[in-house]
Amino acid sequence: MTAKLEEALLAGLLAAMTILTFVQVVLRYLFNHGFVWALEANTYMFGWLIMVGVSYGIRVHSHIGVDFAVKALPRVWQRAAGLLGVLLCLLYAGIMLDGSYTYLYKLWRLGVLAEDIPVQRWLLSIILPLGFALLALRLIQQAIDILRGRSAGLLLADEAAATLRNLAPRSPEHRA
Repeated sequence: MTAKLEEALLAGLLAAMTILTFVQVVLRYLFNHGFVWALEANTYMFGWLIMVGVSYGIRVHSHIGVDFAVKALPRVWQRAAGLLGVLLCLLYAGIMLDGSYTYLYKLWRLGVLAEDIPVQRWLLSIILPLGFALLALRLIQQAIDILRGRSAGLLLADEAAATLRNLAPRSPEHRA
């Protein structure tokens, strides 16, 4: 359920940004007119896309990392390195969660409005603490997988292995 919600939100944000940008370009070049708020709206949507995408990337193991040295270690040390990586990432997420909460609280307290959109800025920026909390949740899930032995470490995308799989000769029945 959460996976589909994340994917739908990411797809919706990307589609909305693309459509808004396309409409803005058409309006500017054909009619010498445009929406004053379009750039700011795209900026906030991009922020939402990034914050949801970071935790989604952890969930689907699509973040790229340099882990050739870790993969050379025995499994027990791979798990230890993975836990260390997760703990450091959790520390980062915690610091950013605290800072984003403080930032949002100040925006709310001062009643700061967005530049071109008549909305309180804290409402548009609420994804900051939510995104870092979701990131922390995904990292905790990774740590549990490592501790239970379901994972040898912090799982990252392995671009080299994927490329080698794609370059491997295929059997005649698999050729197009």
